[in-house]
Amino acid sequence: MDCVAVVAVPFPAQGHLNQLLHLSLHLATAGLPVHYAAPAEHVRQARARVHGWDDDALRRVTFHELTISGYASPPPDPAADSPFPSHLLPLWEAFIADAPAAVAALLRGVSASHRRVVVVYDIINAFAAEEAARLPNGEGFAFHCTAASSSVEHMDGGAQLLRDVHGLDYVPFHNFVTEELAEFMAERARVRQTVPSSAGMLMNTSRPLEGEFIDFIAGQLAAGGKKVFSIGPVNPMLDASKLRQGTAQHECLDWLDMQPVASVLYVSFGSMSSLRAEQIEELAMALHGSKQRFIWVLRDADRGNVFGDDSGESRHVKFLTKFTKQIEGTGLLITEWAPQLEILAHPSTAAFMSHCGWNSTMESMTYGKPILAWPMHSDQPWDAELVCKYLKVGFLVRPYEKHAEVIPAASIEQMIEKMMVSDEGLAVRQRAVELGEAVRASVAAGGSSQKDIEDFIAHITR
Repeated sequence: MDCVAVVAVPFPAQGHLNQLLHLSLHLATAGLPVHYAAPAEHVRQARARVHGWDDDALRRVTFHELTISGYASPPPDPAADSPFPSHLLPLWEAFIADAPAAVAALLRGVSASHRRVVVVYDIINAFAAEEAARLPNGEGFAFHCTAASSSVEHMDGGAQLLRDVHGLDYVPFHNFVTEELAEFMAERARVRQTVPSSAGMLMNTSRPLEGEFIDFIAGQLAAGGKKVFSIGPVNPMLDASKLRQGTAQHECLDWLDMQPVASVLYVSFGSMSSLRAEQIEELAMALHGSKQRFIWVLRDADRGNVFGDDSGESRHVKFLTKFTKQIEGTGLLITEWAPQLEILAHPSTAAFMSHCGWNSTMESMTYGKPILAWPMHSDQPWDAELVCKYLKVGFLVRPYEKHAEVIPAASIEQMIEKMMVSDEGLAVRQRAVELGEAVRASVAAGGSSQKDIEDFIAHITR
């Protein structure tokens, strides 16, 4: 294996950085030399936020800091017309403009000392596919970090499979982002060129979740000689009974330890979404009024550089002071980064109110936790459709179409109670538990995802 090196090139956004770092750690643990390349602040971000791996695993990966131009890193605007985090565009523009040269230089250096260089790149990074193809001993694989089914619509016969066979309503990605972002993805990131330039695709999904969609995509790409490996979930499998043995733990895990089994609602909207102040107030009233135990991660969306100077006072200070007193003994409010994997793996956690980013969706499915879906932008409305209508392990709290509206507390409280105390909610929770068992089995010895990652390693080290 020493003759074959892997270079991972993520797109600089948390869900993308996280998934490719997990994959890098899996491959490094299998004995492959793995290089992970991102701008300096995003290497630091990925390492700081990764959960489920120890320091020894991180030391197996060689990290490279890509030099890109300076960029503006403004705060998010929760009151913007679109919930899409447009404040991140200056970062992404700088990355797409400057990273190609830095990646090319890195690949030339790795190529000179290895029989083969396998470049695994985020599907957004068409430039990395092209740089891999330029190497005389290079091979590139697109890493698909959203649901496999989100690609089906764009393939021959895909619309019929989704709509006619399953009654699923697929609405194109560009309907859920700004025009500026859609233009960036099409013209500068050139996303549609990534898969055609690749040797195949790696997908962070699992057969228990999307088996027929995986088969459909594999059949379509096989015609062009491209291989497809379904290797998800790439997040590590945590044993809740062993999480805290001999290690310091986040205070929320201490709090969870004191709660009854399957009694806590976990609420988080990810790293790229911000709620309006009015919506925060309504959600707070709903959580308090539902009389259910909860953990709420209340953070604004990441800036482009999460380590940049932010000396301003949090806009939530007044709210936090009042609400923290109201929920004492019932709920826990977290305003910084939270250990989501550990929270979802914990037996006291019953369900997840989520924006339905694919990273969060896969983690929730891994641990058998149903979702109260609150999609914000991008692929999230489709993920919510998949969770609620296809997998039937969630309820839709707020459709994307109502993103400009403030959802009243009474409506949110009704959905919380439906999930946590109704017979219908109990059935959904049980379905999620069963699905979680199947997902975890897929990455265990002999499972479909484990077999695919073994096949992938065998293929690239042939």
